[in-house]
Amino acid sequence: MKTQIIAEIAQAHDGSVGILHSYIDVLAKAGVDAVKFQTHIAEAESSAHEPFRVRFSRVDQTRFDYWKRMEFSASQWKEIKDHCDEVGVEFLSSPFSIAAVDLLESLGMRRYKIASGEVTNDLLLTKIAETKKPVILSSGMSTWEELERAFHFFNKQGIDTSVLQCTTMYPTPAERLGLEIIAELKRRFQCKVGFSDHSGTIVSAIAARSLGAEILEFHAVFDKRMFGPDAASSLTIDEIQELVENVRFLDRAFDHPVDKNDVERYKESKKMFGKSLAVRKDLPEGHVLTFDDLESKKPEGYGIPARDFRIVLNKKLRRSISKYSFLNYEDIA
Repeated sequence: MKTQIIAEIAQAHDGSVGILHSYIDVLAKAGVDAVKFQTHIAEAESSAHEPFRVRFSRVDQTRFDYWKRMEFSASQWKEIKDHCDEVGVEFLSSPFSIAAVDLLESLGMRRYKIASGEVTNDLLLTKIAETKKPVILSSGMSTWEELERAFHFFNKQGIDTSVLQCTTMYPTPAERLGLEIIAELKRRFQCKVGFSDHSGTIVSAIAARSLGAEILEFHAVFDKRMFGPDAASSLTIDEIQELVENVRFLDRAFDHPVDKNDVERYKESKKMFGKSLAVRKDLPEGHVLTFDDLESKKPEGYGIPARDFRIVLNKKLRRSISKYSFLNYEDIA
């Protein structure tokens, strides 16, 4: 099974379509499967009353101003989608309004990522469900009841639905990752599950893959000191490349289960490293063997197998035997 690796640019472009295109190129070279965006249309999704999640901006007076600065035109979004197609990565985005879904539909979106803050937004969920396209639900701010309600809403309509364990903390400390929830998601939903990471380290996603995550998502940034609300909880391009290499290594490992009883390939090595019984001191004929008389020496096959040492205890020697010589069946009475 090949893990789906999704790198999210989100607002790391800081409103620059040129920087955004730079991200697409480097992320494609890093080997990710999809590049994820957030499609914001300020007038449709926000208002002057929306507070900042993190008061980070010196150039935006309100959160609405920030979303306005993060917008791109329909033609720019088409160029972004085309660029993803050209470099062989999936174009994926989270819509935050009905208008955003309409825009994304015009681009030919393959599937939708639903941000955790939208899981209870039935209006938006209904709009997305009308497309009949696969969805990925992020569970960050959701209770089990809210998550199950959204999952079954899509599932009952025959829509392919995946669920990601996510913690809405930026960055997420180890104590709040919730890696154990991956197994619970599999048990509850019987669907493809994954992990959306905000820890700012590759360790979390690698651990999630080992625990059965089939989708990995994380934020991307050129440098963690850059401007923006998500920089500290993101991975740099070098970290992403390292993460991809490690996850692909695990993919190969899990795709090739090992039969511990199939040791034919180790046949010669087992002989080489196997041990035969020997004696650890000069012993005379007629000596009664004890545990303290015995040693084990490589290779296998030159004396009684070391694992069978118990059969020689309290047996008499038929001949004298010198220190560190192999002990064979014919040597004991």
